[in-house]
Amino acid sequence: MTVQQNAVEHVLVVPTLLFHELGYFQGYSTNVQPYLDTLLDPSYVSYRPRNEVEEDPSFKQLIPYCIFRCDGKIFYYTRGKGQGEGRLHSKRSIGIGGHISAEDQSSGSSVYHVAMQREIAEEVILESAFTENCVALINDDQTEVGKVHLGIVHIFDLEAPKVLPREKSIMNTGFEEPAKLAQCRDEFETWSQICFEFLTK
Repeated sequence: MTVQQNAVEHVLVVPTLLFHELGYFQGYSTNVQPYLDTLLDPSYVSYRPRNEVEEDPSFKQLIPYCIFRCDGKIFYYTRGKGQGEGRLHSKRSIGIGGHISAEDQSSGSSVYHVAMQREIAEEVILESAFTENCVALINDDQTEVGKVHLGIVHIFDLEAPKVLPREKSIMNTGFEEPAKLAQCRDEFETWSQICFEFLTK
């Protein structure tokens, strides 16, 4: 997501303690719904300045992480320097998505899904019909980025492999079988590496 330099973006967060109370895990969990029923409850979420929560592990920023799949192959790309999270620059990735912003509340509908669709539209041009399912949560407390984020993984099964980069910072794109990409797992950001664990089963 591209953020204006002068504006302070407020992003959706939940207390890390709440996540721990629901059932802590490192890596991934496919038991999605019991977590989301609570984590997306307006009673528990708040919007806080992104620059503050990026360094505050007492909060988890909820991040839709969207994987595009067609005929068993998944979309991949390399993150350029124009993308928001500097700690992930030059890493390869299989996930599209980003923060849920306070500005997403103005839609009047599901803030989470509005934010997910906005992030997809900002980053890529999706020219295929699809079905979508939420399949896993990702937590990685072994990296500085992971300590302050919680990923919500959605798989978009496409009718055709028609995904084009909209942002210049999304480079070297293509579709490939997860098992083949996993052979170069060290080139990928940690969340993608974790996704390989269940995508290649």
